[in-house]
Amino acid sequence: MLAEILVLGALPLLLVAAAGWDVASFTIPNFLTLALMAAFGAFAVAAGLSAADIGWHVLAGFVGLFVGFTLFALGLIGGGDAKLFAAVLLWLGLQDLLPYALLASVFGGLLTIGLMMLRRCPLPALFSRQAWIVKLHDARSGVPYGVALAAGAFFLLPSTEIFRLAAGA
Repeated sequence: MLAEILVLGALPLLLVAAAGWDVASFTIPNFLTLALMAAFGAFAVAAGLSAADIGWHVLAGFVGLFVGFTLFALGLIGGGDAKLFAAVLLWLGLQDLLPYALLASVFGGLLTIGLMMLRRCPLPALFSRQAWIVKLHDARSGVPYGVALAAGAFFLLPSTEIFRLAAGA
């Protein structure tokens, strides 16, 4: 029961919080990444994952951290995005690393194209009083990639091993 609550409740809530925070401020706070990691620890215990299985998930998280910080060093994503990518991969594990990276990239591309199109249109006066909307609309602003990372996780989640474990636990 706890494993199911964590996969279907805590994980989605934390991903929505990270995406929303990223849209509003172009940052993803460390406490959300740490909460995702702690929730995975609780899930691992509740689902009865073996030490070897936990190790593979941790390895996936480290691979995600390496890839994420490489992209950060190249100026392609923010540091919060890199940490969120790693935290999601901690949950998903190695077997879902490539599908997740591909889905997050596709959603990131769609988000970028969508923002580019919206930024070409004038911002309605009604929205110009909201600082976060003005910043999101600004062509000099980046892309809140946490949205794409969350979308990729949501899209992939029903086909993942953690989803099957939670449903069977």
